[in-house]
Amino acid sequence: MARALWKGAISFGLVHIPVELHKAVESHDLDLTMLDKRDFSPIGFKRYNKGTGKEVTWDHIVKGYEYSDGEYVVLSDEDLRLANPKATQTIDIMAFVDADSVPLTFYETPYYLSPGRGGDKVYALLRETLSKAGRIAIATVVIRTRQHLCALVSVGDGIIMNTLRYATEIRNPEDLKLPGDSGITDKELKMALSLVEEMSEKWNPKEYHDTYREDVLKLVEKKVKAGQTHTLTEPTGEAPVPKASNVVDLVALLKQSLGSKGRTKADAAGEEDDEEEAATRAPRARRSTSTGASKARSTSSSRSTASAKPAAKRASPAKSTAKSTAKSTSTRRKAA
Repeated sequence: MARALWKGAISFGLVHIPVELHKAVESHDLDLTMLDKRDFSPIGFKRYNKGTGKEVTWDHIVKGYEYSDGEYVVLSDEDLRLANPKATQTIDIMAFVDADSVPLTFYETPYYLSPGRGGDKVYALLRETLSKAGRIAIATVVIRTRQHLCALVSVGDGIIMNTLRYATEIRNPEDLKLPGDSGITDKELKMALSLVEEMSEKWNPKEYHDTYREDVLKLVEKKVKAGQTHTLTEPTGEAPVPKASNVVDLVALLKQSLGSKGRTKADAAGEEDDEEEAATRAPRARRSTSTGASKARSTSSSRSTASAKPAAKRASPAKSTAKSTAKSTSTRRKAA
């Protein structure tokens, strides 16, 4: 972890918790350098004295507040600290509120708070208190030359300090033309809810990354390989703005979206119900099949017996004829 940005204490009531402030986020913006279009040389910016036009090095630069046109009061870092020592060294908790009561538009930049020397126990006490109470602490803190409103939030084993915007910094949305229900039907809402349910999953931040940055870097590599490092691509016109979906086709689009995401959970549940019902019917079917087979065997046996009896009756005259033929043969032999 890098050097602390700020050292001070969290203060609420008579409790003081020594803490250190650390950056919680880092930027991965594309590092683009401004170039002179004529020869593609990098452009530099100089700090210069507007009175003499000469360049000024950092060790000669101080801060000043313009109290009148062209007149300044010089303020050193020590002056800024002494203006209100407590404010510059303390995260002063003023209230505890429900986390849900602070709109997302107020949240600005997160910072990690770690306990300073000797502050482990009271730090852990505040963290656990916030967690058990389901509250966040609203406080003020001065970072550099500005006082910030901030929220202290219990997250895992630590406390995050998230700077907040003041109410005066939030623009009123009344000037925006925001729609009401716009005639949304129950069917459309149900289909949309089904799509949301189908696409719902556990939050896994590692699955998301800056694909646009990757695409730009691929383009850079492509231009280097093609020897087009100094080729300027001229604009081809404004990119078309996506149009709103046709209201008439809204349900059809939702259905298509559901289809593209695979079967809905409702369909899966329906299939499970069908499987359970089929499983319930199976024993009955087996019993019915067994009974039917028994009946079939019984019927077949009856038919076989019935067929055998006439056959036996038909065989009797044959036996009589055979006996008659045998007697006639015997009589002829005696006569001879």
